[in-house]
Amino acid sequence: MHISPVTPELGAEIRGIDLRKADAAEIAAIQSAFAKHSVLFIRDQDLTLDDQLEITRKFGSVLRVPYVEGVASHPDVIAVLKEASEKKISTFGGTWHSDFSFLAEPPAATLLYSVALPPVGGDTIWASQYLAYDALSDGMKAMLDPLRAVHTGWPHGTMGPNPDVPVSKSIKMVRNDPSADRVVLHPVVRVHPVTGRKALFVNPVYTQRFEGMTQAESKPLLDYLFQHSVRAEFCCRFRWSVGTLTMWDNRCLMHLAVNDYDGHRRLLYRTTTAGEAPAGMGRRAA
Repeated sequence: MHISPVTPELGAEIRGIDLRKADAAEIAAIQSAFAKHSVLFIRDQDLTLDDQLEITRKFGSVLRVPYVEGVASHPDVIAVLKEASEKKISTFGGTWHSDFSFLAEPPAATLLYSVALPPVGGDTIWASQYLAYDALSDGMKAMLDPLRAVHTGWPHGTMGPNPDVPVSKSIKMVRNDPSADRVVLHPVVRVHPVTGRKALFVNPVYTQRFEGMTQAESKPLLDYLFQHSVRAEFCCRFRWSVGTLTMWDNRCLMHLAVNDYDGHRRLLYRTTTAGEAPAGMGRRAA
């Protein structure tokens, strides 16, 4: 098994292993690499849906995510699909975000396995929220450390996008569900449960405002953080190949699916591991 960093601080490519046959020592080595690099690109796999679920269980408890229908035969697996005929529409995951941060216990890891890809395009980009936090001034860190932010699942809630907004019809998402309107408070600066490092934990899809402030009052600072947190030097861009299993850490990353492949089919299968309530560091953090 060979592990090669993709950037100095974020991402590593792994070759020379069949995850279906990985033993305990190899899984431990992958977990160590995951803690160090935050996102792993494991090439040359040949997986069924059952294989992917079994591999997912080696890294945590499988989480069935809300508001998105799974594959009929495997409800814990989501088919991330955009057909060649689906043009001039938004794509699933096409805005910077951390998966389902509006849950009381957001996901820990996401695993995405590529089955069908465009000849070029359809890349995914990740941004390290460790690096984003580390690059802030001491004054900004001192202000953010004790804060909490309001997260909601608004895209799926009663005030979310109109169901007629053009998005991929190949992914069955639930809209107008009142349960998605609930408010969840998370620390703005999250302490990672494995590495102990501090990471920003706000994103432009699900973070609405700071606790105790209005949206108007929160907007200038949130807008700054959203721009700051995806600076190029914090990012890693990955070009997929068929048979790649990518695993990333939602606790310290945001990601974005690049929607630049109209006229081509793209299919990946996604599984998720359960996480924990985010731990903050300030007096007002959960």
